[in-house]
Amino acid sequence: MTSPSAAAPARRGPAVIGTGRPAWWAVAVGVVVTVLVTVNLLARGVLERMDLRVSEVVSDWGLRDSVAYWPVWVFTQAGGRVTILLVLAGLVGWIAWRRRSVVPLVRVLVALALLTAVVYAFKYGTGRTAPAYPGSFFHRDGASYPSGHVANAVLMWGVARWQAVDFGLPDRVQRAFWVLSVAGPLVTGVAMVALDFHWVTDALVGAAVGVVLLGVVHALDAVVLSRFVHDRARRTAA
Repeated sequence: MTSPSAAAPARRGPAVIGTGRPAWWAVAVGVVVTVLVTVNLLARGVLERMDLRVSEVVSDWGLRDSVAYWPVWVFTQAGGRVTILLVLAGLVGWIAWRRRSVVPLVRVLVALALLTAVVYAFKYGTGRTAPAYPGSFFHRDGASYPSGHVANAVLMWGVARWQAVDFGLPDRVQRAFWVLSVAGPLVTGVAMVALDFHWVTDALVGAAVGVVLLGVVHALDAVVLSRFVHDRARRTAA
């Protein structure tokens, strides 16, 4: 017989940090930033001119054609899907083995589905070209806006931190994922812009979208997923 604690995300240790669920106002700010920046860019406003100016400066640095390319490129992988999924696979596998819970896996799958749908809807909907095009244009061949790497870093490292806290993993693990949830998006965005892979606004809106989606995943978990798991555990125990 399976006990309710085996199926539900029971905590084995104390939480030393918060789960990282965005406050309602942070989600609202993310939505507002996304809408306003998108409207400004499509109107060829001041933010596009700022992007072009920053790109000119970055191009003069010449990092993409220097020995610094690979060291900087490594930091872009803090938002790489393969990198994060490898870490999450280990985390989810460990929790599933020790706690007999599929909740972390479902949370990751929901986050991935939302990330893919929303980010690519924006990419193909706006059709913005990357700095290497060169120039900022909007047509069907563009897929630069927003930065999927930054959105991925915000959302998926946020989900990893959440799991570490929710399942009471050791203090050092919780703190490590807190660092990744904060530093991951930052170094990804800076590295992407420094290598002229993305515009500044690509990174900015990527971060905003990531915050919004993290809030959505938390809300879906609270309203649907966790309730379903707890109800199922009670039925199993009965």
